[in-house]
Amino acid sequence: MAPSVTQRQFLLVLGLVLLIRLPFLNQAIQGDDHIYLTEASHALIDPLHPDNTTYVFQGEEVDLRGQPHPPLDGWVLAALIAVIGGVKEVPFHAAYMLFSVIAACSMWSLARRFSPHPLWAALLFVAVPAFVVNGNSLETDLPFLAFWMAAVALFEATPLLSALCLALAALTAYQAVLLTPILAVYVWLFHRRNRARWLTLLVPPLTVAAWQLFERLSTGALPAAVLNGYLATYQTFDAKLASALALTIHSWFIVFPALVPAALVLAWRRRREPDTLFLLAWTGVFFAGALAIFFAGAARYLLPMAAPVALLASRLRPKWLAVGFAAQLALGLGLAAVNYQHWAGYRQFAESLRSVTAGHRVWVDGEWGLRYYLESDGALPLKKIQRLRPGDIVVSSELGASVNPTAPFAPLRTAEIQPTLPLRLIGLESHSGYSTVSRGFWPFGVSAGPIDRVRARQVAERHPTLAYLPMNAPEAADQIVSGIFSLEDNRFRWMSRSAVVALKSPPAALPLRVTFTIPPQARARRVTLLLDGRQVASQTYPAPGTYTLESPPVRAAGAVAIAEIAIDETFFAPGDSRELGIVLTGVGFAP
Repeated sequence: MAPSVTQRQFLLVLGLVLLIRLPFLNQAIQGDDHIYLTEASHALIDPLHPDNTTYVFQGEEVDLRGQPHPPLDGWVLAALIAVIGGVKEVPFHAAYMLFSVIAACSMWSLARRFSPHPLWAALLFVAVPAFVVNGNSLETDLPFLAFWMAAVALFEATPLLSALCLALAALTAYQAVLLTPILAVYVWLFHRRNRARWLTLLVPPLTVAAWQLFERLSTGALPAAVLNGYLATYQTFDAKLASALALTIHSWFIVFPALVPAALVLAWRRRREPDTLFLLAWTGVFFAGALAIFFAGAARYLLPMAAPVALLASRLRPKWLAVGFAAQLALGLGLAAVNYQHWAGYRQFAESLRSVTAGHRVWVDGEWGLRYYLESDGALPLKKIQRLRPGDIVVSSELGASVNPTAPFAPLRTAEIQPTLPLRLIGLESHSGYSTVSRGFWPFGVSAGPIDRVRARQVAERHPTLAYLPMNAPEAADQIVSGIFSLEDNRFRWMSRSAVVALKSPPAALPLRVTFTIPPQARARRVTLLLDGRQVASQTYPAPGTYTLESPPVRAAGAVAIAEIAIDETFFAPGDSRELGIVLTGVGFAP
């Protein structure tokens, strides 16, 4: 018996899902995949608490309980690691195709309910650029979207299964709580007197609350509180404003932008129809929630409102929809191809270093896939307080470096990540805000420049020439060992909790001196001075101000003296991810 028209259309939608996934099965580890793989690895040790561990992020050790997602994605990855025997790109991405299929099937169900052209609605949804690109990652985007979409699609016919999907969505991303007001509109419009459906709306917030309570009772910390402590550094007014602007721009690229004005006009004309009211409420509630929650303004954040946007757009004439679909699919596949080449470049560079790094301590100054592949070969993330030794190898990404160590280096190997297409999701010479508004506001970039430059360098022997080191001295870059940030105002440098410099040893015993300022916002009050690991001076200061701490005459252990300044407390300034202590102007042996 031949399949019906509806069945053929459904198979066409599933075929499109395969089209946009199969070519990218060997996608390299990318973006924040590494964080979730770390979570998964810990889940194999402590299944109930996959986030109860630490993680080095941008050179600082953080509590993974503060990451902005509950643990379901980590559990999924842990299960795959256990079954497959390790992290392997092709089977992992093949398994994650299931989430794309669930999302597409759910969209097909909704399209038959809310669209006069269900095929076009489903095709527009699958061709959303963020769906095409981010569906090839191991992050939470597609698992969350799959459970979100299934919850909405099942809510009318099977509320019990919908409740299960609501709980799974809430265990994947906190923004699942936005389903409560969105579905409340649906219940109000179509099932106003159904008490069971009203109670079902409580599943997302209750699931989040239950997880928070369980973590608090079993680990001693509330994940939301830990997260809030980290977000305080980033959630500034300027960051929120920039994110709101970026999300507004991204909202016009969910479907082909030329379709948006006509779809809005048509929706406004039909605004009194219950179906249209629900789709507008879905779009509006989630968008308002996104503006309130997010600060990075990434395009993937808007995936949960792709369905209502596609459904509203699908009411336009099919000939317009055909053109819009073709354009957005071409853009999505182009961006996915560039994304594939970007992360594959890190994988290839890491592979090329295996013979070079053998027998050396290797540190990674970068994140994403570069870090994952190097750590898989034994490297460690570079911390801001890390003391490098001669012979150490540091691999860094110009795009993603956060530590930028000061040490004498000898170059070993460099490479440029240069995709074949001139499209950019992120890049050194691109102003694309696709991934983060900190890089720009454009939804994607057009550039022929490299996405990134990566390099491997070996730490050379230090030969300090100054016994006293002013922070603005040209020699500072070679003599600063760790814990001191870049020069500001050509006079001073902020230090972190501990600052270490290498000094030329004087021929006779001399006092060791540090000149510094405790700014009004700084919390440090006790400053300690060490020489070659032994304390030589320490003092507590009653208030902010400019001070000099000096030891009695001391002699270094060798030709190179290692001086360390340590403080008791640090702080974080709004919009600044650095852990700040005090301001240094000079350190060394007093003449």
